[in-house]
Amino acid sequence: MPASQRPEVRERLLRDGEIVARSDGSRHSIFPVAIGAREGQALEAWARREGAQRSIEVGLGYGVAALFLCAALAEAGPDSGHVAIDPNQATRFAGCGIQVLADAGLADLVDLVEEPSEIALPGLLAEGREFDLAFVDGNHRFDGVFLDVVYLGRLVRRGGIVMVDDHQLPAVARAVSFCVRNLGWSIEEASTDDPRHHWAVLRTAAAPDTRPYDHFVDF
Repeated sequence: MPASQRPEVRERLLRDGEIVARSDGSRHSIFPVAIGAREGQALEAWARREGAQRSIEVGLGYGVAALFLCAALAEAGPDSGHVAIDPNQATRFAGCGIQVLADAGLADLVDLVEEPSEIALPGLLAEGREFDLAFVDGNHRFDGVFLDVVYLGRLVRRGGIVMVDDHQLPAVARAVSFCVRNLGWSIEEASTDDPRHHWAVLRTAAAPDTRPYDHFVDF
């Protein structure tokens, strides 16, 4: 573990379930917005298993998922980095996500993009960016999560991982179903242990997309 990492920050945050924002002194209960420890551990394990060096996240929030992801990235090499997309970081979350990452010694790994994901993701695609793993926990309406997973499927390397939070919600489950039935993705792992946060780990298609122009499978 790099000397700069301070895992006790994550442990304390998960134990206490709250944080005080240094930006304005506001006190925040992190649950049920934030993912729990078991989902975070699964996310970190998948990042390690995939040898991920570049990850991307929609929905930084209170920074819990990023803490787990960046713990793996910090040991993956000097070129590792994480992009966190969150237009509400400075407002609703009062900068708490970046605060906990800084406290944990992981902020240098993170590039915060404070734009809506429907704007930020196409921009990253236009820049030719590529990632090994993605985590989705942003807009949970169908149109929002659908755009997130489809764009992330283009940003993640072929055969890469897209992990989706809140899979118990119908809109999220339907977006996942589209990707499985129409894009050739597979569900590698899923959990229903936490009733507030089901999650699914999707592997994108390894082969190029050769569907005909009128291809469609009901989902």
